[in-house]
Amino acid sequence: MSERPGNRRGAIGRVLVIAGSDSGGGAGIQADIKAITGMGGFAMTAIAALTAQNTLGVTGVHAVPVEFVLAQMDAVLSDIGVDAVKIGMIGGPDIVHAVADRLEAMPGVPVVFDPVMVATSGSVLADEATIAAFGRLMRRATLTTPNLPELAALGGEAAVRAHGCALLVKGGHAEGDEITDRLIEADGTEHVWRGRRIDTRADHGTGCTLASAIACGLAEGRPLPEAVERARAYVRAALSVAPGLGAGRGPMGFPLEPFRP
Repeated sequence: MSERPGNRRGAIGRVLVIAGSDSGGGAGIQADIKAITGMGGFAMTAIAALTAQNTLGVTGVHAVPVEFVLAQMDAVLSDIGVDAVKIGMIGGPDIVHAVADRLEAMPGVPVVFDPVMVATSGSVLADEATIAAFGRLMRRATLTTPNLPELAALGGEAAVRAHGCALLVKGGHAEGDEITDRLIEADGTEHVWRGRRIDTRADHGTGCTLASAIACGLAEGRPLPEAVERARAYVRAALSVAPGLGAGRGPMGFPLEPFRP
């Protein structure tokens, strides 16, 4: 399903994003499309939930019926094809299981799972039943990318790695002026990146952006450590050019030209 003969001019990386929509444009599907485009890929979407939100918080969530989530996936997969999948906010346990069924029928396509549970503003985006179902997605994922509170909710490093996926432990929620991100590959090989914390309130959508940028690298056939390194550089660049919008946790900026570090 990852190849469609005669329709691959330039071999652009095709990334299918299954996630929620952010009406404020800072996170979710909107951030995913910007990141994939900024990294030089082609973004396709299956919207799993609609949110009413801005930089101050989420005021409403509307789940998309599972049948229509699958219809969106099937429409793009049957025609355009896919080189990588990124999963973000996913709505509910029924959607988790239905998406997992589809992905299990797509062996060889890399999957980046960002287990979204709480928005940057603090709003809860996944209930206990949905979190309990995340195990199916982690078993299919190439990489799972939790922040520290999400990692704790998933049972810790050993619990996530027991599903067989690689794990990127994002250190942005830790204290201190230095951020440490750790990639633990499925075979146990570990890579560590450290960087000075960028002091900004314009950090809405960092997790969505990072996961989508990694998926774009995997769609191009890059090794996982390289894809993570490039994605981290993209996020730091996006933070540094934030436009300063909104009264709360604002959106990052997005380079207008394809990012090629």
